[in-house]
Amino acid sequence: MSGCDTAERRMLVVFPGALGDLMLAMPAIAAIARQNRGVSIELMARGELARLAQGHSVVARGHSIDRREVTALFHESGSEGSASREFFGRFGRIYSFFAFDDARFRAALASSTDGTVSFHRFRPVGEGHIAAAYLRDIEESDEFLDATNLLEPSQEDIAEAKAALESAGCDASKTIAIFPGSGSQKKNWPAENFVQLARKLSGEIDARAVVVLGPAEENLSEIFHEAGLPAIENAELGTVAAIAKIAACFVGNDSGVSHLAATAGARGVVLFGPTDPARWRPLGCVEIIRGEPIESIAVNEVEAAVMRTCAVA
Repeated sequence: MSGCDTAERRMLVVFPGALGDLMLAMPAIAAIARQNRGVSIELMARGELARLAQGHSVVARGHSIDRREVTALFHESGSEGSASREFFGRFGRIYSFFAFDDARFRAALASSTDGTVSFHRFRPVGEGHIAAAYLRDIEESDEFLDATNLLEPSQEDIAEAKAALESAGCDASKTIAIFPGSGSQKKNWPAENFVQLARKLSGEIDARAVVVLGPAEENLSEIFHEAGLPAIENAELGTVAAIAKIAACFVGNDSGVSHLAATAGARGVVLFGPTDPARWRPLGCVEIIRGEPIESIAVNEVEAAVMRTCAVA
């Protein structure tokens, strides 16, 4: 097979966002795959997100957006330009959601491949949900906007999730996963409210709450440990997605992890504060509760929503 033929069978999506952003772009990435059956869809994103998407979705291979070939596009010269062309020239089609307003970057990327390159805003303009805006931006219908399971935990992820839950003293099918963090304090329901919720639910249904904490929630760890709630800390994103999927349901703030859980097909309740859920709600089987400020959301209201959503009685 010639180099040209090889490039025609590889397609690259360049996406610079965080976890939640990528989950909302997944319908568009899936649409790109549908439009180009038989072509390998590859994703360039933050390292941990590229690894997550690879093999868990339509993405066949992931690449870090921190590669030197990307940096070189902002100041190409000599060998740096050759390195960029060697990498990007492997693709017959590139969708870039990166540096839309940077004319120098656009020109450098376009000259780094003989394939077709299109440039798209990281945050598309237009009314409605951001995932629908991504679809419109690639000239695709929003028919599949609410499709779930666009990210599928592997069997290894499921095994690691079950092991983590077992270590925490939880039965997977009788677990309510709590995601108490987010990227902004204004989007966080008080940790003490999550503690109250966990205690109330344990007396109402045959399930136990487990708190899932990432590196950004280290400051919350002591609160939940003092309350005697089991916690799983710093698990890989694939494992977190699997925990949410095999649990009875999840409860979380408007956060990347809640988006991850919903995209993986988990049922849940997501709490919104200042952000508009009409634009930013997770896709999938979730119930949204909004309060401004988020502290105004009552524990009893969230408990009732969990009771409606949870897969156990």
